Amino acid sequence: MQNLKYPIGDFKSPEHISPDQLSDWITDIKQFPQKLKSLVQGLRKDQLGWHYRPGGWTIHQVIHHCADSHMNSFIRFKLALTEDSPTIKPYLEHLWAEMPDTLSANIDTSISILEGLHHRWGILLDNLGTDDLESVFIHPEHGKRFTLGETIALYSWHGNHHLAHVEQAIRFKGNFGEFGDENTGVV
Repeated sequence: MQNLKYPIGDFKSPEHISPDQLSDWITDIKQFPQKLKSLVQGLRKDQLGWHYRPGGWTIHQVIHHCADSHMNSFIRFKLALTEDSPTIKPYLEHLWAEMPDTLSANIDTSISILEGLHHRWGILLDNLGTDDLESVFIHPEHGKRFTLGETIALYSWHGNHHLAHVEQAIRFKGNFGEFGDENTGVV
């Protein structure tokens, strides 16, 4: 089940951030909306209802979750850049995934949000200085300070993580049978 939940592996916070890594992560963030849009283009409503794993979200929910999550992250970046170590407000993503707008809104609404948001986020990220990467926000749920540098890495991973979920749902057509059997292709 872990392979289905984390198809690209768990996020590992970087100990050191090289300029090349940072550039790659920013590119991932900037390209995420187009990759997602291309991946789901042409899917029918019933196909958007495919789950990426047993008990997991549907493609539809994943797309809306990405808009919710990335909006929150963008705001956290702005707070960290304009305030001294702000404490951010966490949100209950599993409950947001069950809200009426998440369950019934057309995915194009969230893809449009992601396109506009990532365009602005990309401009912000391209203009961060070395000191900005060390700006922090405090996440009370984790009881920890997060630098913007590690948060860029996290959101590069987050986008790729959910792209892999959508690819997985499409590959399995939301049908996982007996988990772990030879029909799933997952060990």
